[in-house]
Amino acid sequence: MSDWVHDQWLLEWPNVWAAQQWIIPACAIGAVLFLLILWAYQSIQAPVGIKLACAATKTLAVLLLAALLVEPMRSETKPVPGANLFVVLADNSQSLQVTDPGNSETRADLLKKQLDRSADWQVRLGQEFDVRRYEFDDQLSPVTDFQDYAAKGRGSAMMAALSSVSQRFANRPIAGILLLTDGNATDVSDETIPWSDYPPIFPVQVGADQPAEDVQVQQVAASQTNFEASPVTVTAQVGVNGFAGESIVVELIDEDGEVLETQTMAQAATGPSFTARFQIKPDKRGVLFYQVRAYAQSQKGLFQDETKSAEATLLNNSRTVMVNRGHGPYKVLYVSGRPNWEFKFLNRSLAEDDEVELHGLIRIAKKEPRFQFREKDSNANRIFTNTDDEAKEQVEQYDEPVLLRVGKLQQGELSGGFPKSADELFPYHAIILDDLEADFFTQQQKSLIQEFVSLRGGGLLMLGGGESFVEGDYLRTPVGEVLPVYLNGTSPRTGAGPFSLELTREGLLEPWVRVRTTQEQEQQRLAAMPGLRILNQVGALKPGAVELVSVQSATGESRPGLVTQRFGKGRTAALLIGDLWRWKLHASSHDNEDFERTWRQTVRWLIADVPQRVRVEAIARKDDPSQPLEVAVHVQDESYQPLDNAEVTIEVATPNEEQLTLKGEPKDAVSGQYGTRYVSRADGTYRATVVANNPDGTEIDRVETGWVADPAAEEFANLTPNVALLESIAKASGGELVELNQLDSFVSTLSDREIPIAQPMVRSVWHTWGVFLLAIGLLSVEWGLRRWKGLA
Repeated sequence: MSDWVHDQWLLEWPNVWAAQQWIIPACAIGAVLFLLILWAYQSIQAPVGIKLACAATKTLAVLLLAALLVEPMRSETKPVPGANLFVVLADNSQSLQVTDPGNSETRADLLKKQLDRSADWQVRLGQEFDVRRYEFDDQLSPVTDFQDYAAKGRGSAMMAALSSVSQRFANRPIAGILLLTDGNATDVSDETIPWSDYPPIFPVQVGADQPAEDVQVQQVAASQTNFEASPVTVTAQVGVNGFAGESIVVELIDEDGEVLETQTMAQAATGPSFTARFQIKPDKRGVLFYQVRAYAQSQKGLFQDETKSAEATLLNNSRTVMVNRGHGPYKVLYVSGRPNWEFKFLNRSLAEDDEVELHGLIRIAKKEPRFQFREKDSNANRIFTNTDDEAKEQVEQYDEPVLLRVGKLQQGELSGGFPKSADELFPYHAIILDDLEADFFTQQQKSLIQEFVSLRGGGLLMLGGGESFVEGDYLRTPVGEVLPVYLNGTSPRTGAGPFSLELTREGLLEPWVRVRTTQEQEQQRLAAMPGLRILNQVGALKPGAVELVSVQSATGESRPGLVTQRFGKGRTAALLIGDLWRWKLHASSHDNEDFERTWRQTVRWLIADVPQRVRVEAIARKDDPSQPLEVAVHVQDESYQPLDNAEVTIEVATPNEEQLTLKGEPKDAVSGQYGTRYVSRADGTYRATVVANNPDGTEIDRVETGWVADPAAEEFANLTPNVALLESIAKASGGELVELNQLDSFVSTLSDREIPIAQPMVRSVWHTWGVFLLAIGLLSVEWGLRRWKGLA
């Protein structure tokens, strides 16, 4: 066998015999020695077990020595020093500034000791690999060493950092990535990542699995309701670990630092997490910010000195939420067929709401044909009768209803009666029709009302009366199509009372329908109301319509009283009661505000989701490593169709009181939409004013918005390492999870793993000290047994 073939054979088989010519002699020598051992122990007088043990150990030693005659060789591969890359990637986010139970040092302090370049594992790693070192927080940064490691980053873009490193060394021989982190990434998304295409990732768990004592505000949200007593509800999810037996204090704080409300929860009743709700009625309009803060009762007053706190961190004890109260004033158009009590009380109710403007058109006289005297010979010859077009036009102008305009109207507003075009009607947010027949409107105006709801997204409320619904001949009209009830299948007459009201199950679930806090109180209120006498009869409810209030007759018959429905982009409601004013007129006390509150809540619901010409959304993009905020602006023209070629600017006020001006760029794929991205570099609250102008430069509208930059809340959302995520990454990429205190032993095993560039090495087993000691040990055991039993 040639030397080249011999070497290749050794490389292909990791364990081979180098001196194959000695195989037969070695076997013969071994067999002879084995027979001699059997003969020798057969003649010895001793227990069978002792003789078998001594013979077995001596035989094994002899066979091992005989096998060494054929020179057993072991073939293996070792990485070529410096030829392979190995990346050390350290988490530099502030989430590592946590002290685990039983430790006096933070996770960052413990990690920094291991990151010392003079550490044994780093020295050995540098001897075998070309080591590249990186830190990551919300960005990836290369470093020469980790001397300045401080763990103060505002985010943990772990996924982006791994992706960037993998792409950067895609065409280079990289043996693996050592990822030192707690696994609590802030850029995790639902997107599936092909970890098998990555180099082997070896996550190093930083932090203990046992959580430290901590109180944190996990989530906070604000919802604006139509409930007049408390239009804003702030909901906070609070998590608690530790502090057994202590009460948890939750505070709602305004922008001036004033505590608006405090709630104290006993842990025995709440468990490890609970929800705190605050209902407030802001006294200011515009963009407002509220902070929710939670802490254990024993920790009160320690926010100024975190070193005295028993919590793992105080950076997750509060969160801030934005409330936008700057959409008004809303314009409501009320149109009535005659002066009545309903408008008087409605106008009085809304006078206290500074967000709603009520504009009214009240017909005080119907249109009547002009009376003309005829002479006695008027029937003689019609050729001499005045029938020219001019005379007809004069009659038509005289044949108009007499309308009274009320409200804070601008010059010329509603001077021509009910609007005849979208430019006139669409600036309103809601329409209320009260006791008005369909013939009051032209066919064009009826279609315009339908478009106001379906396209513009406005609200429509029709009140009951002698000329509403079926009695008003709205069947087979565009307005009748919008209503949530069918107008056929019933006789055109109003019901006769007295009637009482009752909330349905759906009505009890709607805050704007209720006036009292509890169901029992609501039933008592309805029972105390005076009897109502006018109710319009209609057909069945349309598909998707919801009955919120039912009317109970004296005979126990139930009929719809209040029905709502979505229609296109807007919403409609049918209040089939024609004399709701009796409620206020016959109230037991003048101080009772239930009637006024009901009207305010109803109108608020009617205008709640009506879109503006300029709408703004501030969306945090967590799929981006820098987590920018995308400001999306939707601009519409006078007909509420998407408007292209608009000019959009965003004026931003930062927490540092800096003023920035951003330009909204059109989105190519969506008409009428503009946007820009902004990366918040300072923590705190941001306010922005969006100004949209027409192509000719005239201003369409300006809208306020805001957002909160609070990376610490996301960073400290979970204080225990995300071991499940780290294990899944390691398994999918071909790596393994490593303990922080096992780095030395881990690095020592890297040379035995699959490496991109490795060199073959062949070693003789005889030159391994373990084999020699095994042979000596077996002979020593055999000698010891014989001496112990006194055998020759």
